[in-house]
Amino acid sequence: MCKLIHNQFASKLNCWCKTKKYPVNLPTSTVIICFHNEAWSTLLRTVHSVINRTPPQLLKEIILVDDASERDELKTKLDDYVAKLGVVRIIRLPERQGLIRARLKGASEAKGQVLTFLDAHCECSKGWLVPLLAKIAENRSNVVMPVIDEISDQNFYYHAVPEPFHRGIFRWRLEFGWKPVPQYEMERRKDGTDGIRTPVMAGGLFSIDKSYFEEIGTYDTGMDIWGGENLEISFRVWMCGGTIEMLPCSRVGHVFRPRFPYSFPARPGGDLDVVSRNLMRVADVWMDEYSKHFYNIRFDLKRKKHDDVSERLALRKTLKCKSFKWYLENIIPELEVPDTNFVAAGQIRNPSSDKCLDTLGKKDDAPLGLYQCHGQGGNQYFVLTSKGELKSEDNCLDYNGYDLYLRECDGLQQNQKWVYKNSKLYHPRRDVCIDRGSQNTEHAKVRACDGRLAQVWEFSKTEDMD
Repeated sequence: MCKLIHNQFASKLNCWCKTKKYPVNLPTSTVIICFHNEAWSTLLRTVHSVINRTPPQLLKEIILVDDASERDELKTKLDDYVAKLGVVRIIRLPERQGLIRARLKGASEAKGQVLTFLDAHCECSKGWLVPLLAKIAENRSNVVMPVIDEISDQNFYYHAVPEPFHRGIFRWRLEFGWKPVPQYEMERRKDGTDGIRTPVMAGGLFSIDKSYFEEIGTYDTGMDIWGGENLEISFRVWMCGGTIEMLPCSRVGHVFRPRFPYSFPARPGGDLDVVSRNLMRVADVWMDEYSKHFYNIRFDLKRKKHDDVSERLALRKTLKCKSFKWYLENIIPELEVPDTNFVAAGQIRNPSSDKCLDTLGKKDDAPLGLYQCHGQGGNQYFVLTSKGELKSEDNCLDYNGYDLYLRECDGLQQNQKWVYKNSKLYHPRRDVCIDRGSQNTEHAKVRACDGRLAQVWEFSKTEDMD
């Protein structure tokens, strides 16, 4: 038995994981790592951590898929280097295909029973693969991911997450996020080593049975490059009979970069960016009547068209998948469905300045911003619910007497209750109104209500968002 040094959950979990027993006979895995102009050091750090920290009998091979890299060091030099490693081979794509199709190429040539996808800037911890393979061995429809630790993009130091108490979720604009594990999921688990059921996976790091991956339709090949594929496969797995779990005893570090470092090749004749096109496919194939909530937020996409999705709809029918309503009620019941009986919705514009209330891209616990109105929804899409909550997705506008912030909704109808009357946004508890402040300010203000034009706000017409 291992010895606890500190009476902390992290120490207990470490002890539990070290003493946990796994079956001797486990399936083999092909580890697929796709890269485009990845730095030599980070790519090789990933490869060597896989080799050094994986039982050799379980590692069938590592496939590096080069998505048309241009760096000289990633060509002949890399070929010569990996040739000495034995277990690694390189597949080179002649033209840039993007993450989705690069992964599909690697999967099509994989010889392992399980496919394990990793990003090219990771570090695997000791024992990382065994829990993933053991869970898949229990049931081939189990899709599993490690706890993702952080590797600093400044000094590349490995920071372990002390408590894996967050899981992947989605927001109604179809954006991935992390939220604390709800109490009902904590109570379902027998001990700290049990998997955490995850409604959505981040998508960069996961393992899946190869035959099951093919059976449920691999990736949506109508998607381009990158973006939304993690949501699509997550909805599909859950709705079509599988499960997704994050396993606390499997740890992989990942470099989280402040911005995406690569450009995407333009699609000929396209009038949509790649990610928006992909997300529209997700909404139209999997979200049923709930897709309207995505399009209400992204109403710039309402009259746009993407490629035909009939093949994916046919796949969904063939697999006898459940409804999105079932997914919401059974997999992520804590996610609040937007109020369809709202008082007002859309952008909130101050006519005298043509400035709109805007989240400025901040997600949680951030001051309410102001920005030039653009009519594209997104950061400028708000809903005033029948309960008086002024919401941006799952956050509510909160005024505590000092700060005007977007915070997690509390349902108390105190600091987060607003009234829209006579073109003013009034806070009855504090007897104040939202004010745009001076012309140059970046954030909305709260002041005593008066007749100034700075306190006049107009919502978009609700019929435009039906």
